[in-house]
Amino acid sequence: MFRIKKLDIFIAKQFGLLFIAAFFICQFVLMMQFLWRYVDDLIGKGLTLDVLAQFFWYMALMMVPQALPLAILLSSLITYGNLGESSELTAIKSAGISLLQSMRSLIIIVLMIAGLSVYFQEKIGPDANKNLAQLLVSMKQKSPELEIPEGVFYDGIPNTNLYVQKKDMNTGMLYGMMIYRQTGSYEDQAIILADSGMMQSTAEKKHLLLTLWSGEWFENMKQQDMGGAAEVPYRRETFAYKQILLDFDGDFNLADASAFSSNAKAKSTMQILHDLDSIRHGNDSIGRQFYKDAKRYSFTDPAIKREDSIRLTLAIQKNELPNLDTIYAKLDIEAQRSITKNAARQAQSSANDVMMKADHAKFLHRQERLHELEIIGKFTMALSCIIFFFIGAPLGAIIRKGGLGVPVIISVLVYIVYFIFDDSGLRMARDDNWTVWFGRSIATMVLAPLAIFFTYKANNDSAVFNIDAYRLLLSRMLGLRQKRNITGKEVIISDPDYSADAEQLRLINAEIDAYHQEHHLLRWPNPIKVFFRPGDDQQIMDINERLETVIDDLSNSRDRQVIHLLNQYPVLATHAHTRPFRRRWLNAITGIVLPLGLFFYIRMLRFRLRLHKDLKTIEKTSQAIVTHTSQFIQT
Repeated sequence: MFRIKKLDIFIAKQFGLLFIAAFFICQFVLMMQFLWRYVDDLIGKGLTLDVLAQFFWYMALMMVPQALPLAILLSSLITYGNLGESSELTAIKSAGISLLQSMRSLIIIVLMIAGLSVYFQEKIGPDANKNLAQLLVSMKQKSPELEIPEGVFYDGIPNTNLYVQKKDMNTGMLYGMMIYRQTGSYEDQAIILADSGMMQSTAEKKHLLLTLWSGEWFENMKQQDMGGAAEVPYRRETFAYKQILLDFDGDFNLADASAFSSNAKAKSTMQILHDLDSIRHGNDSIGRQFYKDAKRYSFTDPAIKREDSIRLTLAIQKNELPNLDTIYAKLDIEAQRSITKNAARQAQSSANDVMMKADHAKFLHRQERLHELEIIGKFTMALSCIIFFFIGAPLGAIIRKGGLGVPVIISVLVYIVYFIFDDSGLRMARDDNWTVWFGRSIATMVLAPLAIFFTYKANNDSAVFNIDAYRLLLSRMLGLRQKRNITGKEVIISDPDYSADAEQLRLINAEIDAYHQEHHLLRWPNPIKVFFRPGDDQQIMDINERLETVIDDLSNSRDRQVIHLLNQYPVLATHAHTRPFRRRWLNAITGIVLPLGLFFYIRMLRFRLRLHKDLKTIEKTSQAIVTHTSQFIQT
């Protein structure tokens, strides 16, 4: 039975305070990152404080599901990092409480936060996304003089198309202007050209005042009962300075909310499931209609007789295509030329129709995928809260560093990995390059094993970030040499037996000579023997063991020359020159995987060459020690 203990309250209180602070920090960072994308739509638009407050409120609500996992990651890292740094975690484990037992209160809290994330995305998130999209569109329609682009036609002003070749953002001047105005039918329109101009809103913000310099005005006048065939009166005007008043409501007005009702982000799970059924049914109906249209063939060329056209259509429908060359050969040259042109025109029209239908079908399937991505994303976002906790808490227990230094760096790195996989999967699934399930859940599939690994290592007190262990493993893989470091001892209990040691070194040198004659280290060994047969070099192991015994005895010497010569002895690798691993099944797997086997075979050749040089060095150093100790004994 679960009972609340003081330890649970203590850890939950620390986590809760850190989570609240981390949540607001993460919320602020995400809001600033989102605001940076739309800063041009806010600055200089004359938006009131209540509009800006609504924008930031809806933006904050939209960012809550994304801020929760990052806040959980950061707060759990700092919580267990502080416990480890202050040795409180050591005291907890010494009391017989495992890491998972100490996390049980936080697991319940994180599960509640994950449930809150799902509820938030169901009830509050859709309205927040819809209102935020509505505000963004409305902001873009505010103060159009700031939105006029260079080099393209702008149609944001009613009944007017405006082209600007260049604009000066400092002075507001527009250069190379071309204006198309159309207030009624084709006969009632005007074209205005001007070298420069300026656009300003009137005080009541109901009109735009357009001031033009050095231009021309071309205008069609309205007809005055001149009959259908009469020409339209035409007027041309050249001006040096002119002002035009354009109708435009410059006040902030919310866009129509119905335009955003089809957005998947603005729907709950039940709405998405309901609309998905309608979307799929509509896609299937449109697809079947496109298929029926593609099966229809029409031969409407006037050069082909009606009975021939009917016969061709029926034959094609029955997959009994007649000999078209015979029908074509009966026609004259003009009819053949007409049929050829008509066929090319129909082929081009059919190709355009297929491309248009393909684009429309692609859009429909994209809408279906967006709805599927959104409904899966609601649950993967909540699941990421749990995964981030089981990454943050074990990492904090392993690194044992609190504060905002190392935990922030690790949190940012983990979140960057999560964001890269999540965003890439979303884009690939949206573009139909990956399946929807795989693309939307790839981030959780990548981080979930990582969370399990860190939790297992932290619960078993394994050293995941032991730099010395990884350095030793890397040095073994690459065959890096270890050097001896023997120094003179200040206190020596017993002096070495120089005579016995010298005799042992002579015997070792003799065994090395015999080893060279029996084993040819400079030859290439048989790969079958290397990877698929046991091959411990017992002779080298015996030589190394006896040599280390002599070195250990001579390290008690007071003679500096002896200590110096001992440091010249190499550290022998007794197995690497015979096979890659000591386990037979690992050697067999390595030999089967050709690139890996080639790497370890070359590595083994390197160790054979190194052993050959080391044995030569041992003989030379042993001879020097024997000569020196002989002189030392005689004196």
